[in-house]
Amino acid sequence: MYRFVVRTPPRRRLVPNVESRIHGPTPLPLSRFASTMVYKGACYCKAVKYEIDLASPDEARTSLCHCYNCKVRARIPQPAVLGRRFFGTAFGLTTKVPVKAFSYASGSTKPTVHEADNGSGSLLHREFCSKCGSGILEYGAAAANDFRYVMTGTLDDPSALPPKGEFFCIHREKWMPEVPGIFHKDRLKD
Repeated sequence: MYRFVVRTPPRRRLVPNVESRIHGPTPLPLSRFASTMVYKGACYCKAVKYEIDLASPDEARTSLCHCYNCKVRARIPQPAVLGRRFFGTAFGLTTKVPVKAFSYASGSTKPTVHEADNGSGSLLHREFCSKCGSGILEYGAAAANDFRYVMTGTLDDPSALPPKGEFFCIHREKWMPEVPGIFHKDRLKD
């Protein structure tokens, strides 16, 4: 009498730890199959619309910037400070996103581009609506291939991506308190 033995290859453990030995192989992460989160935004007149497509909100970093380039310094009428008037406030508020996550919506008006020295010898690229003047995004030469810094106030729901930090706190206005629960850096490289 012949006996047939079917041999199957041993089961591979996907994660070699105690959990996988007890509960079987670990399934693939759901994030690989999950849909992404899309954040929409537009300029004031809604002519320029955009989308930010992220796998997780952790891919974005909203931060306040107190550098002279971001805030208004109208009391110093020198040509070197003209670039400092972009936000017209005591600080800039941008959301840093991967360049591949940002796109202008189909049918949207193409933004106007302005490039100039940011006062430190680096080229700063800014995009804004030519109809209403709303700033949409900016990035420096060093970040050109990797990131876009979207003006947080142009998001349809700015509260969806709350601030995680403050930069150039050494230049924070005296009347402005430190924002609690986020990181604080006096300089960019701190």
